[in-house]
Amino acid sequence: MIQLRSILVPADNSGAKKLKVIQIMGGSKRKWGSLGDVATAVVDGADPTGVVRDSEIVKVVIVRIRKERRRKDGSYIRFDDNAGVVIDIKTGEPRGSRIFGPVAREVKDAGFNKIASLAAEVI
Repeated sequence: MIQLRSILVPADNSGAKKLKVIQIMGGSKRKWGSLGDVATAVVDGADPTGVVRDSEIVKVVIVRIRKERRRKDGSYIRFDDNAGVVIDIKTGEPRGSRIFGPVAREVKDAGFNKIASLAAEVI
């Protein structure tokens, strides 16, 4: 579960080093986000040659979480880290050109087909 002040590892080459979650999108009372959800985050450290800059507020799609999640077939999925991909606010496309590491199938089900197609592995 991702909540306020959670730290996400960027799973793309947008230039961010860490992402701090400040809001889970989908209602003012929503406390937790899971795979495929959109969150608002602040970039905490950035490469000078990257697309994003330090302290910029960005939208992030959650692609990996440490907390296990049950799927409809009865299986569970869990990852080693909490990771997100920085997206463009208007189009929903990723701002980076590469996606690192595996991505959950729930991301594609949520409508982020471009992220799933750029990923090396969809689990």
